[in-house]
Amino acid sequence: MSKSTAEIRQAFLDFFHSKGHTVVDSSSLIPTNDPTLMFTNAGMNQFKDVFLGLDNRDYNRATTSQRCVRAGGKHNDLENVGYTARHHTFFEMLGNFSFGDYFKEDAIKFAWELLTGETWFNLPKEKLWVTVYATDDEAYDIWEKQIGVPKERIIRIGDNKGAQYASDNFWQMGDTGPCGPCSEIFFDHGDHIWGGPPGSAEEDGDRYIEIWNLVFMQFNRQADGTMLPLPKPSVDTGMGLERISAVLQHVNSNYDIDLFQTLIAAVASVTGATDLNNKSLRVIADHIRSCAFLISDGVIPSNEGRGYVLRRIIRRAVRHGNMLGAKETFFYKLVAPLIQVMGSAAVELAKQQSTVEQLLKTEEEQFARTLERGLALLDEELAALKGDTLPGEIVFRLYDTFGFPVDLTADVCRERNLKVDEEGFEKAMEVQRNRARESSGFSADYNSMIRVEGVTQFSGYEHVQRQSKVVALFVNGQQVDEIQVGESAIVVLDDTPFYGESGGQVGDKGVLKASGGEFAVSDTQKYGKAIGHQGVLSAGKLAVGDSVEADVDATRRDRIRLNHSATHLLHAALRQVLGKHVAQKGSLVNDNYLRFDFSHFEAMKPEEIRQVEDLVNAQIRRNLPIETNIMALDDAKEQGAMALFGEKYEDHVRVLRMGDFSTELCGGIHASRTGDIGLFRIQSESGTAAGVRRIEAITGENAINALHQQSDLLQDVAHLVKGDVNSVTDKIRTLIERSRLLEKELQQVKDQQAAQESASLSGQTKDVKGVKLLVKQLDNVEPKMLRTMVDDLKNQLGSVIIVLATVADDKVSLIAGVTKDLTDRVKAGELIGTIAAQVGGKGGGRPDMAQAGGTDVQALPAALAGVEAWVSDKL
Repeated sequence: MSKSTAEIRQAFLDFFHSKGHTVVDSSSLIPTNDPTLMFTNAGMNQFKDVFLGLDNRDYNRATTSQRCVRAGGKHNDLENVGYTARHHTFFEMLGNFSFGDYFKEDAIKFAWELLTGETWFNLPKEKLWVTVYATDDEAYDIWEKQIGVPKERIIRIGDNKGAQYASDNFWQMGDTGPCGPCSEIFFDHGDHIWGGPPGSAEEDGDRYIEIWNLVFMQFNRQADGTMLPLPKPSVDTGMGLERISAVLQHVNSNYDIDLFQTLIAAVASVTGATDLNNKSLRVIADHIRSCAFLISDGVIPSNEGRGYVLRRIIRRAVRHGNMLGAKETFFYKLVAPLIQVMGSAAVELAKQQSTVEQLLKTEEEQFARTLERGLALLDEELAALKGDTLPGEIVFRLYDTFGFPVDLTADVCRERNLKVDEEGFEKAMEVQRNRARESSGFSADYNSMIRVEGVTQFSGYEHVQRQSKVVALFVNGQQVDEIQVGESAIVVLDDTPFYGESGGQVGDKGVLKASGGEFAVSDTQKYGKAIGHQGVLSAGKLAVGDSVEADVDATRRDRIRLNHSATHLLHAALRQVLGKHVAQKGSLVNDNYLRFDFSHFEAMKPEEIRQVEDLVNAQIRRNLPIETNIMALDDAKEQGAMALFGEKYEDHVRVLRMGDFSTELCGGIHASRTGDIGLFRIQSESGTAAGVRRIEAITGENAINALHQQSDLLQDVAHLVKGDVNSVTDKIRTLIERSRLLEKELQQVKDQQAAQESASLSGQTKDVKGVKLLVKQLDNVEPKMLRTMVDDLKNQLGSVIIVLATVADDKVSLIAGVTKDLTDRVKAGELIGTIAAQVGGKGGGRPDMAQAGGTDVQALPAALAGVEAWVSDKL
């Protein structure tokens, strides 16, 4: 009996664990500190800094099952998903990694043993083909002489993509940085399926399918193209779980594996579809995976960046649901079956099930309204269309501005025997793609990044002052032995009390004092396991090996500590008041204030904000001890410590406990007791994205100062209303009531004035073809009085066409009124539009009443003079 997808995933991890590899959890789909990627798209992403020499780990062999998304940026498979056998927006990449430990020989032997070993995947050896880079004789010889693969099944692939090293069998991280040859393993599905082996003219067929890529990182590519050997050659491999599952479950399409068959059945159930071969079922089954996991990793649907890609995937899924005949909101109902079928890979998703479901439901409902609005706009455009082709820029505007799907626009046009200007749409799309590429910022020169060997001992939990030694100096990214006065640099010490920015807490400031110089620290950052002090040498000189006294700005540090501890209390209080769905989505802790982003679906009510504030201050008054303990990550989680998913934690973590109120994992610096915080005040609560709220708050002296400012403000207000702080509310209420009465009286005067003005105008009409016409520019009349005057004149004159105008603040205000008996011949909207165009404005309205504005005051007399002729033409 064939293994399930979940069993295949586990078998892969078990095999490499048996070979001395540390099993590492999948990282978040949002890459951590990586400016080159929109989404995690390969197993090696979380180890990139290790391969670059910017980070080191406690292990030199690792294995993972990494969740990946390819639906935005350079790696975008979205349009192919559902229509091919192997394209997905979301997939799992099985991988094993060596960081300067084993190289080609062991990587190849491990792969062969797992794939063909009787106790493992037990694939028939004669079904496996391999490729190597054309000049990689070392890999070729290992496959032929040690593994025993026949020569005819080992294929050399050269530079087949138009440039040196541009090859299917040469991998590179980017234009610069680690790279090297690779060896791909293919499975032959058999001659009943069309296709040829890799490198042949028929290689695009489905017979020979790549299942595993073994990358041998052995060079560091420089900006000028030079290939330098890496000091520690490494291995990075990737095997798609869905592909290997298809092979082991004896099916040709990934969509036929157990995981997708279960999801497709669930999609059919919630949409009411009966044809299980419909491509739309595949699209939705794929898309629920990427959407649910992206949301659980903190991506929120929006109109830019990652959020925009997520929104596109959701809308594509919903559109396919509509095509299947779904009559109600359905997409969110697939989260539960997804969690069930993903097994151990969905542990984090299961914790956030209700949040993910709520966001998907809200987004689908919003899209339904978008479709309604888009259809109305499309109807307007088609009604005004001259010819039989809808211009590409209109199709693009509907798509780009209103999120209206292009295929739906095409469907509607087809129903009305109209064509769509596809070429024009593609041109507009290409302009947008170029704009997106230019502004995406997903790029980096790997060789410009600072590599710091060694580890800085951090002593800042106990100290703000420390004797230390300079172990490295960097100027403009280059390592130097000495710096001179006035130079900006990064100083690395062997031991420091300075906190390097991380976990939302900003880096420390202060000074490094040496016998021959003084260095002003403006920021502190982490570089792998080293801590770098950024700043300027303000006096003397500083050299590697010098002893320094490292002094943190203790006053600033104290304010940061209080804000950080208050952030933990705030998080716990929000979960108590709003519910357990609240999860941290980002934070900033500095010396002035704290900022906390969290998942919640609506604005907090004033009473909820007060409740949270009161709860935090109650914990401060309890003066709870703030204790930290170092323990194993699993033990910490068992004790209920909250971990932020997506954060990278070591095997042993720092657990921060505040009495019985809050327990979280945190590497930051905190107060000794909650009472040290003194006072907590929420300054604002706002939304940052759909489903994400933001609180900004202050503590300690800043909170007390804010109270003083509010008190002073209240005193000023009391003084202005000639009262005191106790009577100020009554005084203001009396003033508001008096103001309301005066406004009412003033309005009555204005109405009387308008009535008198109207009465004087009623005798100034002209007769145009038997119809009364009144055209008048009025002085010293408020624009908003014009409507009242038109209504009065209509009542007085019975049957009439009226145009009134006034000028205020160099702006023209116009109104046209037509009594109902005349609107079949003269429409107020058309009349006002004609006049507005002459005074540099525009306007519109109903056939019986229309208003407009304009900016060309000088043109008004001539525009009004032309009304009679225009009306005469219409009558």
